[in-house]
Amino acid sequence: MTLATLADVLQPALKGHYAVAGLVTLGWEDMVAYVAAAEAEGCPVILQAGPSCRAHTPLPVLGKMFRYLAEQASVPVVAHLDHGYTMEDCRIALDSGFTSLMFDGSRKPLAQNIAETAAVADMAHAAGISCEGEIGFVGYASGEGSLGTDPAEAAQFARETNVDAMAISVGNVHLQQDKEGGLDLDRIRAIEAATTVPLVIHGGSGVPLAQRRALATGSRICKFNIGTELRMAFGQALRDAVNADPDRFDRVTIMKDTHAPLVAATRQVLRVFKPSGKSE
Repeated sequence: MTLATLADVLQPALKGHYAVAGLVTLGWEDMVAYVAAAEAEGCPVILQAGPSCRAHTPLPVLGKMFRYLAEQASVPVVAHLDHGYTMEDCRIALDSGFTSLMFDGSRKPLAQNIAETAAVADMAHAAGISCEGEIGFVGYASGEGSLGTDPAEAAQFARETNVDAMAISVGNVHLQQDKEGGLDLDRIRAIEAATTVPLVIHGGSGVPLAQRRALATGSRICKFNIGTELRMAFGQALRDAVNADPDRFDRVTIMKDTHAPLVAATRQVLRVFKPSGKSE
């Protein structure tokens, strides 16, 4: 059994100068492909259940799916709640077997965000699992704009919440389809100077590959969330599978044809974050 907490995989990453991918899941097919890719690359992986995934499949079901895959895997697998917006979201995830809770209070005033994140962190730690928080709002492509993380507020947030990982807003954007944005290195370095907590980039699909690599091996950023990039790969594989045989209607046989392309795309994502000398 290689079920792991977020701290279990991020602390070695911090010390070893590499990063771990938090892969946004939408269903069984991508979960299986993500774990297969991680095993092929010999690296840990974080399976993430975000709001859109939870709207489709209940948390108790997702918890069983994540844990089943982790128990069969040869690499560490984290069962992670992504963007839990309420204490109830986090409590249900904990009761469902998740090993990491991400509470997102980034839209709230600083004091409220700190108080509510600290409560989730206390609950998580009492159960022997991990907690991620977010300071500074990460916006959405063609949607809400970002509010960059203030380094002094980041230091206060880390100190007063006792989170195991801290998501920051440094030019990253959720749901971005191209890789031309780039992150604010000066702001990242200022945050690093103010706190020792492992840092997290949400909206990692929009970060150029060279910058992902440089930050994974040369900063305190230990976790990159990747969703849109792999959703696009899955969507293309599904279109190809459907179009290959218009008479085919069995969803199981169609979905099987998405596995290999998604594993290949995921391996490319994971490879970038591995320690220096282990990227092949």
